Amino acid sequence: MPSKTHQRTRSDHASEVAEDYVEAIADAIAQRGVCRAVDLVNQFAVTHATVNNTIGRLQRDGLVETEPYQPIELTVKGRRLATQSRKRHEIVEAFLRRLGVSEQTAAADTEGIEHHVSKETLAAMKRVLTKGWPE
Repeated sequence: MPSKTHQRTRSDHASEVAEDYVEAIADAIAQRGVCRAVDLVNQFAVTHATVNNTIGRLQRDGLVETEPYQPIELTVKGRRLATQSRKRHEIVEAFLRRLGVSEQTAAADTEGIEHHVSKETLAAMKRVLTKGWPE
C-alpha cells in the first residue's frame, strides 16, 4: 500500500495537466480574446490529438466548454482553477526569485514545484514574501 506521500504525489500528477491547460487557456483568452486548440498545440508542443483528448477530459470534468472547430471557453469551475493555479505559480516563482534563483531557472523550476507544493508550504512562502524571513 502506498504511503500518504506517494498518494499525494500521484494525485498532484493527475491534476497537473488540467491546471496547466486551464492556466494556458485563461492566458490565451486574456492576451488574444480567444483560445483555440492550435494555441495549446503551440504552447505545449504537442499534437492536435493530444490537445483534443485533453480538452475532452477537461470538458468531462466541467472545466471547459467547446464545440468542434470552435474556441475553448473556461467554465466558472475552470476559471476558478486557473486563478488558483496562477496565484500558486506566482507565489512559488516569486519565492524562488527571493532566494536569489535566476529568472530563467525560477521560471522552469516553478513549472514543477507549483503542482506539488502543499498548502502549508505555500502559505509559508507567501508569509516570507509579505513579512520577510522569520527570526
